[in-house]
Amino acid sequence: MPPVLTWLSNLLPTNPIAVRIVAGGSKRSRHLLLRSGYLAVMIAILLLGLLGGESTVKQLATRGAQAFSFVSFGQVGLICVLTPIFMAGAIVQEASPRTWDILLTTPLGNLQIVLGNLFGRLFFILALLFSTLPLFVLTQFFGGVPTEAIFTSYAIAAASALIVATTAVTLSVTRSAGKRAVFVFYAAVIMYLFATYAADLYARSKVPLGVGGEATRTTVFTATNPFLALESALNSTNYATYPASEVPFAPLGPVYTAPATTFCVLCLVLSLVMIVWSTLRLRVIGTRGPRVSWWRAVLGTGPNAGGTRASRRVGANPIAWREQMLRSQSVGGMFGRWVFLVLGAFVGVILCALHHTGMMSSADMRLALLGIVGAEVAVVLLTAVSLSATAVSREREDGTLDILLTTPIQPGPYLAGKLRGIVQFLVPMLLVPFVTLGAVAVYTLANGFGAQQGVMVTESLGVGKLVTPMILPEGALLVLLDLVAASSFAIMVGLQWSLRTKGTIGSVMAAIGVVGAIGLVLGVCAAALGGSIPYVGAAAAALSPLNMLFASVAPGAWIGESMGDQGAARTSLAIGTIVACIAYGTACVGMHAAMKKSFMMTVRRLAGTN
Repeated sequence: MPPVLTWLSNLLPTNPIAVRIVAGGSKRSRHLLLRSGYLAVMIAILLLGLLGGESTVKQLATRGAQAFSFVSFGQVGLICVLTPIFMAGAIVQEASPRTWDILLTTPLGNLQIVLGNLFGRLFFILALLFSTLPLFVLTQFFGGVPTEAIFTSYAIAAASALIVATTAVTLSVTRSAGKRAVFVFYAAVIMYLFATYAADLYARSKVPLGVGGEATRTTVFTATNPFLALESALNSTNYATYPASEVPFAPLGPVYTAPATTFCVLCLVLSLVMIVWSTLRLRVIGTRGPRVSWWRAVLGTGPNAGGTRASRRVGANPIAWREQMLRSQSVGGMFGRWVFLVLGAFVGVILCALHHTGMMSSADMRLALLGIVGAEVAVVLLTAVSLSATAVSREREDGTLDILLTTPIQPGPYLAGKLRGIVQFLVPMLLVPFVTLGAVAVYTLANGFGAQQGVMVTESLGVGKLVTPMILPEGALLVLLDLVAASSFAIMVGLQWSLRTKGTIGSVMAAIGVVGAIGLVLGVCAAALGGSIPYVGAAAAALSPLNMLFASVAPGAWIGESMGDQGAARTSLAIGTIVACIAYGTACVGMHAAMKKSFMMTVRRLAGTN
């Protein structure tokens, strides 16, 4: 074989790292379960989209097109969720310097190492992606689904997987955060998707559509979000692209006229840039020795900090104190939570100022609140799960758990201390949605401080009209109570998986999957009840903090059946929150009792593993 072809073959097809990852991962039961679960979810989405009574050929074509849209959006969503799971190993590799030291002494080149890690793990994502091809082909039997739409959907999903995977590999090569980067990576993906979608909704302009109808135009954010790019391709009638002659800013013409293609090109270009950067920076890992971060040196908290300090009171439960203090040692633990809280208050005040000056309508204000506070709630829950899912498995990996088990601490106080310490650490973050909503609630109670457009919103409710405040003022407190209860439950789920799982990555991914599935089921049930059963549906909104947020900010859309009597509906929300807090608390007590009972057996079974 010519040397050039041999070199190209060693980059990908016969790359030793890629071959090892694919061969090893194909034998793991976890990957098999993920692939099976992925296909099961996609099949369920397709069947739900096709369900219906007797239909004409035209109705079948319409339902087939709708089912295709459901599957396409579900596929992109699952790809964004599952790609970090498969790529977690690439990020975590840096946490083991020995692995890198050995790898860098082999004859493998920088580009081979980067591409081997990237495409070895990306192979599983692409296999998942193309395993749904028969489902997409099936939708064409009903008509209404053009072949071009199928290829566009696959291109957007593949580009999304590529950019997320390349980002993960870049983190592993250029950062020293190790396992902590996995959680930051997950939170950043969620925040980015929420922020760009909310910004796009706010920036959309309306255009006439037919007789008495209207559509919205694509924005500069459309080509930066896979869901928006897919929406522009599959729902081009209601979310239309700009004609070439009407583009607002000529240099960005492709962004407005072909957002799906632009998104794919952007992903490819950014991925190429990150691959080149990772290749150039790879060898820096081998020269990186132990060092103290600059901020630890300034604050005097590094390992070389001299002097002594006074003893501290640890309270009745030393595990709770240790858990809270241990989390506060990083720069994120020391400053990140409080910066997040300040930003939440700042955002609330800015939104009120924009509404007061007339730069933002009441409807846009609600939309901004749903996007911003929804992202805040998602980050808080994700952080709670991530912290709790590493609380025990981390101590098992570093050997601390073996030492703790030689002390008089019993399983009950140990687990209760973990829960209490993590909740105390999360207090500033739990307050962020409350502060953001609280600022708008005070603004609403003050009648906008004399704002010309007022703070009341008129919504369509059936054949009538519904006038409601821009936000139910008590919603800020109800969301806080609901979020604290749901976060405590999420922490207990994370602790359970952290206790049962050998490594931190496995426990985090399992806990996120369980909490995500429970949240999805509760959210869908609450949304269905809120739109069909008066008052009971309003109380059911407390099943999920996100549903409570939606019911408090947009009650007409989410609990419209209960808004005939607004006083009774708001009372139902409060009663539902109390019941939900009791239910979550009962679940936490039950899980604590079960884990306490099986603690010693589980710990002994995994003793010595790391």
